[in-house]
Parts: sequence; C-alpha cells; structure tokens
Amino acid sequence: MNKPSTYIGIDKDLQGGMTTIGKIIRDAWVFGILPETQTCEGWNLAGIDSVLQKVNAEWDKYGCLVSRLPPDLAERHQRIHGAAIEKARANGWCGEHETDDED
Repeated sequence: MNKPSTYIGIDKDLQGGMTTIGKIIRDAWVFGILPETQTCEGWNLAGIDSVLQKVNAEWDKYGCLVSRLPPDLAERHQRIHGAAIEKARANGWCGEHETDDED
C-alpha cells in the first residue's frame, strides 16, 4: 500500500486528529502560526515540516513547557487541545497507544 503524498487534513485524520501532525497543527493554532480554520488538507510533508520548524521555535521560547506559556497562550492551548481531546475521546480515542511502550 502506498503512503499518500498529501495530508488528509486534521479534521479527517486518524483518532480524531490525535496524531503527530495533528499536534503540530494544533500547536500552530495556539501560537498563531496558522489560523484555527486551517486544516492543512492537501499539504505535502515539506509544508508540514515548515510549520513544525516554526512551532518548535515558539516552544523553545518557553522551554517546551505549557506551564511557562503566558496566560493568553496557556488559555488558547487549553481550549484548543482540550477540545481536541474531548472530540477524540467521543470518537473512541483513549490515548493508551501513546504510552504502550513505557513499560
């Protein structure tokens, strides 16, 4: 089976968008790199990687810790990621696959 050459879009992604690319997109929304309406549908890997570089640069300013975000960004982070978790759980996601290898 061939891998797709473009991204399906966070709204159509596996596990309600609880994937690595989904997290990158949500973080880009938090930092204002992308508008919250941007799903990145049809983007190629280079486009996603470009966003990742910008997201990483923003996280570096705060030591990669949510607790170090200023209040406005912390609120946006909680709102955006909280809503995503709620939606994913409602669609059957439980997050266990993310910790399966921690034993």
